Amino acid sequence: MPTAASWTDTTRALADVGHLVRFRAATVRRRGAAAWVTTAFVGLTAAAAVVPAYAPGAGGPGRAFEVLLLLPTALAGFLGLVVVSAVASGGGRELLDRDPAAVLPVSPTTDHLGALLLAPLNIAWLLQGWTLLGTTAYALGPAGLAPAQAVVLVWLAVATALAQVVAWTFEGVRRTRHGIAVVRVVTVVLLGAALGLQAAGALVPLLDRLPTRQVVVGMVGGVSWSWAATIAALLVAFVVAVALGAVPAHLAARRTPRDEVGVESGRYAARRLPRSDLAALVRTDRGSVWRALPMRRGIAVLAVGPGAVALLGDLPWSTMTVLPGLVASGGALLFGVNAWCLEGRGGLWRESLPVAPGTVFAARAWVLAEFLLVASGVTVLLAAVRAGVPSPAELTALVCTVLVVTVQVVAAAMRWSARRPYAVDLRSARATPAPPLAMVGYSTRLAVSTTLTGLVFSGLARVPAWEVSALVAVPFVCWSLVRLLRARALWLDAPARARVVMTVAG
Repeated sequence: MPTAASWTDTTRALADVGHLVRFRAATVRRRGAAAWVTTAFVGLTAAAAVVPAYAPGAGGPGRAFEVLLLLPTALAGFLGLVVVSAVASGGGRELLDRDPAAVLPVSPTTDHLGALLLAPLNIAWLLQGWTLLGTTAYALGPAGLAPAQAVVLVWLAVATALAQVVAWTFEGVRRTRHGIAVVRVVTVVLLGAALGLQAAGALVPLLDRLPTRQVVVGMVGGVSWSWAATIAALLVAFVVAVALGAVPAHLAARRTPRDEVGVESGRYAARRLPRSDLAALVRTDRGSVWRALPMRRGIAVLAVGPGAVALLGDLPWSTMTVLPGLVASGGALLFGVNAWCLEGRGGLWRESLPVAPGTVFAARAWVLAEFLLVASGVTVLLAAVRAGVPSPAELTALVCTVLVVTVQVVAAAMRWSARRPYAVDLRSARATPAPPLAMVGYSTRLAVSTTLTGLVFSGLARVPAWEVSALVAVPFVCWSLVRLLRARALWLDAPARARVVMTVAG
């Protein structure tokens, strides 16, 4: 069958995306669960768009009007979030893994459209989208709610498409000779500029002059000529952004991913052998994690992003307890939820080594824990720059939060890794350790549990006695350790371990 047309005929890109989506849907293991998850997210989206409109004070002159004034900034904040997410993943998530895509006639335009389609299957995207819908509903109230939410939905699509244009452009620049250095310099300059504007008191006036203000003006007042013009302008912007994103996607596809090739072709000097099996396994796991490109990019975004936001917003110590949970849950999504996939085909060789299975489990759990602790530590240090000197109660609550959420996330990740392994290749910067719907489920459960834990210790940070936080942390840690031991027992079971190894090696 001739395949040349698939590479050159861009009109087939939409049809190819449909074929790939049906192919991915056919590989879903639990279709009933997938249907339930889809139904749940549709219901949550509808609830977020309607329920806040009927809350007390919604659409009124008080708090609701203040929320309406902040809505342009919220729209711009969503755009910034999706831009950072797409840039960090090298153009967006892959609809088809890198190795199969190398032998199948998938054009860069198809890859671009697939990444655009997968963008909403991200818990950060979903939470921010629901927040915008809920904020709009509360600010405007029941009157004119449907037209306003239509504008918000179109804006979500426009922001996602614009983010893809920026992400593919960055990826194309990154693949040039000195592109990696250029991207790093641009990132540092932008972050420094934001901090400088905040220090000078010019950040808020700049946000007030953003073009998103016109979007909010167009959504107020129900169906009108202004509303129709806003919808039309956003739709045109969406079509233009989708078409424009294919240009840098083609440019990036013609260039070699230098950072990925550098990792795979790098040379590492041999070191002295460790004194124990555990130390040798920890060194091996640590190298495979920190040398992997998705982990390095992800940890940079997770550690610096929330810390920079807290630095810009001058977050107090009592509220800072929410950050470690968000960072830890995001770090586990980089590889922890499918921790045994790091070896890939090498898992068969590693399983043949004369090492006790319990030692292998301990090494992997240890490396995952220190990975999360490093990310949380960087975030806390950045957030603490402008937070002042903490009280003993605030410092104890924050330390207990970091400890509790780390053990909590490690226990959950190791349990999921043993129960539902997936064969994935994490060499690509755009790879994820599990399919999109599974990642949404994992991220939702982690975000809910760690956020609730952070809120508990946020309240305890306001209690004068610091001992209270330490006492409350004990049952949290004990329960998570019990779950971690259960995950270890599952790994020690020979048939279950063989199933995991054969799955991830496939």
